[in-house]
Amino acid sequence: MAATTNESTEERRRRVLLGPLPAGFLRADAPADTVDADYQAALALQQQLCGATMPPAGPPLTARLSVTIAQAKLVKNYGLTRMDPYVRLRVGHCIYETQTDPSGGKTPKWNKMIHCLLPPGVNSIYLEIYDECSFTMDELIAWTHITIPAAVLNGETHEDWYPLNGKQGDGVEGMINLVLSYSVGPASVATFPPVLVVPSTGMGYAAMPMYPAPYPHPQQQQQQQQQVQEQQITEEQLVQIHEMFPSIDKDVIKSVAEANRGNKESTINSLLQMSE
Repeated sequence: MAATTNESTEERRRRVLLGPLPAGFLRADAPADTVDADYQAALALQQQLCGATMPPAGPPLTARLSVTIAQAKLVKNYGLTRMDPYVRLRVGHCIYETQTDPSGGKTPKWNKMIHCLLPPGVNSIYLEIYDECSFTMDELIAWTHITIPAAVLNGETHEDWYPLNGKQGDGVEGMINLVLSYSVGPASVATFPPVLVVPSTGMGYAAMPMYPAPYPHPQQQQQQQQQVQEQQITEEQLVQIHEMFPSIDKDVIKSVAEANRGNKESTINSLLQMSE
């Protein structure tokens, strides 16, 4: 039978190609879930045709690595009278430093927790230990390259001693104690700002690349200080947890607690994982 006279050529072509329309098409009483699914499919098709991507549902997320540089045991004192060690950490293109341990010698302690953004594809960190000098360039004592354990990237808190390289040889310059943890959260989470450092020379060692970093905004500094205060665990809680894990150093327990943002239950779970 011929098409009705008021049907255009384009309408006839669509009717032949698409076939009969399903029951309920364009009906006001169509199920709500069907309408919603059709809308989402149409929206996705429109985004694809326009060459755009769907906007994320919620605030942007970023990966954050927390590194607690607890202490080190070095095999030699390279200072003329004393040795004042500090640690330089590189994660991706950013470099961070601990405070100096005056007269720390061969057994320096820092207990410095550093929060840093973990760029995509970065799975290792670099550490250097320097002796702070007053009238000459700081001397590079030891260094190491550490691959981030898979357990850390899976959400576990990991504590271990890592061998150091140096003048004495690879892996025999001493050991450094670190606590590593990983989390994913909003991009607005404050981190410790990187520092601008000067490359060392004369050591025969390829020092880590140096990159400039902007000085943090005062508001960002305030957020960082507030975040550090929120992550501090009380002395009473620290004593209670240490009684549960007497074989673990109290400073390590404190570092793990800070890595878990002061949450007592999460700290205990992390210590249980470390004790296994």
